[in-house]
Amino acid sequence: MAARKIAPDTPELRARWGNFAFDADTKAKADTAIKRYPEGRQKSAVMPLLDLAQRQVGRETDTQGWLPLPVIEYVAEYLDVPVIRVLEVATFYTMYNLEPVGKFHVQVCGTTPCMLRGSDDIIAACKKRGMKPGHISDDGLWSFTEVECMGNCATAPMVQINDDNYEDLTPERLDKVLEALAAGETPKAGTQEPGRHTSEPANALSSLKDMVTENHDYRGEW
Repeated sequence: MAARKIAPDTPELRARWGNFAFDADTKAKADTAIKRYPEGRQKSAVMPLLDLAQRQVGRETDTQGWLPLPVIEYVAEYLDVPVIRVLEVATFYTMYNLEPVGKFHVQVCGTTPCMLRGSDDIIAACKKRGMKPGHISDDGLWSFTEVECMGNCATAPMVQINDDNYEDLTPERLDKVLEALAAGETPKAGTQEPGRHTSEPANALSSLKDMVTENHDYRGEW
C-alpha cells in the first residue's frame, strides 16, 4: 500500500529547493486561503498551502508535484508555525507526495470492492508498462502507488491519475486512458462503461423505478 517516507535531505535537494518561494499566482491563492480563518488561526490553512506548494513544484518539474523538505519548511515559515506541525500533516495525508513522482501519478485502489471487480488485472496492466512502487518510469511519465479505498466502490475497479478518477476499468480501458495521457490528450474522466454516466445501475433498474422521472414518495406503499 501507500508508502510514506520523506526524500533524504541532501545538499543536492537543498541546492535545488532551498530558495523555493511562492510565485505570484500561488501567493495570491495562499493569501486567500489564509484569510478564510480568524486572526491567529492561520495554521488552519496548512492543507491548502501544501497543495498549492506541491502544484507549483509540479509546474516547475512537469510532474504531478511533490513536497521536498525545504518546501515544507517554507510553508511552515509562511504560516509562522513550527515545521513539525506542517510535516505531520504532509506525512499523514497521501494526497501529498513526499518523494519525486512522474508526470502522471497512477494510484490504483486495491481494497476489497475493487479487488473483487478486477483490480489485480489493473495492477498487472500497470506493471506491464514498467510501473512499480517507488519508481518513476524511464520516460518520466509514470509513477505507481497501490492505495486504500478512494470511495468509488459502486464503479469499481478504479484508479486516480493526478486530479482525475477513472472508473469501471478493464485492462483494455485503462490502456486507452494511459495511451491518451501519454499522447498529450485529455481522456474522459469518471466511468469508462459505455452508456453509464455516473454511478447509476449499469443494467436495467430493479427497484425505485418511479424515481427515474420524479422524486416519488414511496412511504405510503411500505
